[in-house]
Amino acid sequence: MQFSLGISPCPNDTYIFDAWVNRKIDHHDIDVSLHLEDVQTLNEWALHEKLDITKISFGVYPLIKENYVLLDSGSAMGLGVGPLLITTTAIANQINSLEIDSLRIAIPGENTTAHFLFNKAFPNAQRKQFMVFHEIETAILNNTVDAGVIIHENRFTYQEKGLIRLMDLGNFWEKTTGLPIPLGSIVIHKRILAQRDNINQLIHNSLIYARQHDPLLPDFVKKNAQEMSEDVMRQHIDLYVNDYSLSMGEIGHMAVAAMMNS
Repeated sequence: MQFSLGISPCPNDTYIFDAWVNRKIDHHDIDVSLHLEDVQTLNEWALHEKLDITKISFGVYPLIKENYVLLDSGSAMGLGVGPLLITTTAIANQINSLEIDSLRIAIPGENTTAHFLFNKAFPNAQRKQFMVFHEIETAILNNTVDAGVIIHENRFTYQEKGLIRLMDLGNFWEKTTGLPIPLGSIVIHKRILAQRDNINQLIHNSLIYARQHDPLLPDFVKKNAQEMSEDVMRQHIDLYVNDYSLSMGEIGHMAVAAMMNS
């Protein structure tokens, strides 16, 4: 059997899926045609039911739940993992929290969890601009926008570019809900729902294999994160891959329900 699979090229996804997609574990005759895309593209594809199995932002899940089901393994979720609102020192010195609504804010995709969390903190912001996550720092530095919400590896590198943090949007979520932040998940299309348990186990086993072979970074991770140093790759994995990635568990599902009901 072969199914289409979409994940991002970010180290947390490639780390989790390496052993399965590269046949380092028993794949139980389940092969994949792999698509590596940024998460906003994967969100849009999920809206059009393009893939059988795909990474999504939890922010898009309410729009696709009629066609896709959450898997228990493979999630990016936890405490202290949320997106950051950043800007330049010059702008930071001119504003306070009451004025953020008036700024031009770059958001990494309309249907992302980052957008959801920003809206929770600043529901009256009107000047949002949606762009690919890795373009946001440059847009701030070029004065195309005043501030931006960053995710993924950018949270480890923004200070090197002279940018500063205005707010940790994840802290806002944690303080108001007491729950981990649901960033992203793996979903399976209902057309192959009979394979849910098998696919979930493969993802679980793939992550177990990766952990058993730490601290080595798989070539699959390094090949798809060529612009990152290995130190940043490791920071990325250490932050976003945790026990919730093995299984969301009861608390993880509570966090998802809290987001769905917000």
